[in-house]
Amino acid sequence: MKKTNTKQFQHRFIAMLLSSLLGLPFMTRAQDDLEKELGGMSSKGEKVMATFKSGKLINLHTNETIHKNELDFKVDHRFGDIAGSNGGISQFFGLDNSTDIRIGFDYGITDRLTVGLARAKGATAVQQLIELSLKLRLVEQTIDDQVPVSITGFLSHTTAAVKANREDPTAATSYQKFTDRMSYVSQLIIARKFSPGFSLVLIPTYIHRNYTQFNDQNELFALGGGGRLKLNKRISFVVDYTVPFRNSQQKSYLEDINLKKFYNTLGVGLEMETGGHVFHLNFTNATAIQEMQFIPETTTSWTKGQYRWGFSISRRFSFNKHKK
Repeated sequence: MKKTNTKQFQHRFIAMLLSSLLGLPFMTRAQDDLEKELGGMSSKGEKVMATFKSGKLINLHTNETIHKNELDFKVDHRFGDIAGSNGGISQFFGLDNSTDIRIGFDYGITDRLTVGLARAKGATAVQQLIELSLKLRLVEQTIDDQVPVSITGFLSHTTAAVKANREDPTAATSYQKFTDRMSYVSQLIIARKFSPGFSLVLIPTYIHRNYTQFNDQNELFALGGGGRLKLNKRISFVVDYTVPFRNSQQKSYLEDINLKKFYNTLGVGLEMETGGHVFHLNFTNATAIQEMQFIPETTTSWTKGQYRWGFSISRRFSFNKHKK
């Protein structure tokens, strides 16, 4: 019964996001709100600005890119379980542990193209992750709704620098050659700003891992979605949810071998703007930060107290020469 309810929730969640992004563009109220934001002075084809305030919600990316010649420095941190068998007061509700840490730099080649370099600890046996990424705005939403959504492409290449496990040939790190260490993520980020205070995003995702644990999937599709609701001038509520589509037989095999179940990732949090900083305080059952890990390999559940608090903080630097 519990499994059926979970599937029903997934289907309703996906249906809600699809109807919101594809059906609601024809609602005139949302269009009026956006026009009011610009004081009624919008011209035909004018682009919607700041669908989101950051390049990420909690686990998922947004459609936002960095302005040309700007550098975004970002630190993400995930602590241990708040509750459950590995949490509680003995672990100071997860603060004594860290499941993953990521430090990254994003630079705006143009206003539409962002390149990134990051280093993450990694939350599974595959650790010491080095990520290169590209983010490109393909389509931008307009105030007059001639273009109802924004579409951004995201690509990443991750290499694991962890020492190879030569003792267990079935392990995820029993690399035989250098290319075994590589993984790839491709995403199409479809976003819509409905009003000055409300935005949604839908993200079809394809993941390819050159090497995995024995009988795990090298290729995986997933669908993620999330949103941002502005609470006041500085604070917004953010949420995201991701559903990976696994082969049922391989999923059952891995769950039996590892004595762990796979779960979808859910994150909720607050986004705070403080001058040149954007600060996120969040809660999620995902232990990992990188897409190539948290989408296919989340084995912790909210219902078991296996959620953690984390934070991300970003600071943007401009290298543009200002005219006097």
